Amino acid sequence: MVTAGKHQSEMQTNDGRTGNADLGKALCIITGASKGFGRSLAQLASPLLRPGSVMVLVARSGDKLREVQSEISGTIPAKDSLEIRCVEADLGRKEGLQEVVRVVSGIEPQAIDHVLLINNASALGDVSRFAADFTCLAEVDSYLSFNVSSMLCLTASVLKAFPRRDGLRRSMVNVSSLCALQPFKSWSLYCMGKAAREMLFRVLAEEEPDVRVLNYAPGPLDTDMQLEARSLSGDLELRQTFNSLHASGQLLSCFQSATKLMQQLLRDEFESGAHIDYYDV
Repeated sequence: MVTAGKHQSEMQTNDGRTGNADLGKALCIITGASKGFGRSLAQLASPLLRPGSVMVLVARSGDKLREVQSEISGTIPAKDSLEIRCVEADLGRKEGLQEVVRVVSGIEPQAIDHVLLINNASALGDVSRFAADFTCLAEVDSYLSFNVSSMLCLTASVLKAFPRRDGLRRSMVNVSSLCALQPFKSWSLYCMGKAAREMLFRVLAEEEPDVRVLNYAPGPLDTDMQLEARSLSGDLELRQTFNSLHASGQLLSCFQSATKLMQQLLRDEFESGAHIDYYDV
């Protein structure tokens, strides 16, 4: 059920100020959109898109994507004509990435004034083992292909499909983590992947000054990934910390954190390439 409301013309920031009224006539691409944080992002972004916008939702589960599509379609008035395209794809495979790029490249560039890519898809990886246990090159390559390589290639492909031009705003978002900045024992794959993505976007901000680049860390979310973390983490102290957060009700809802990301995009005042945590704003 969409909790964002049937129409949302503006979103208040934490200090009471109001930023941009909407995200424009946009091409909005969200990866990992079938559940959790990505699903909440899709639900919150949809009423902020002007008529004629296109939303591309990407995930491995086509059935769940169509559920999200149906939920959103039921809340958008027909006159607002939001087109939603679902792409069932495994971004860790070349064919999956190519399919997403094919769909995105089919959008007429002149028909939109904002390209928004939210790189949300990621996997926790095996958190039951420690760094010295990862001796299989194929296992590590597979993890990095889905979590890092595909994200770089998709971002680059979107920027090439929609090159710089007057009147076009381009926003690239990396869903980051505290793990991009701090080491977590037994989370070597996840920390490595998030740190690589973070630095990639910092480089992108330096290379492409006209592109709005944001690393957003959503905080500890109440998701399937969090359940996996508190159940399987090899480091006992870390596992106990996550269980304590869950037991004390300190985990954030995906809707809470996704709302803050939308606020940042509407305000559009962040330093390009910055790392912004849920608790920073």
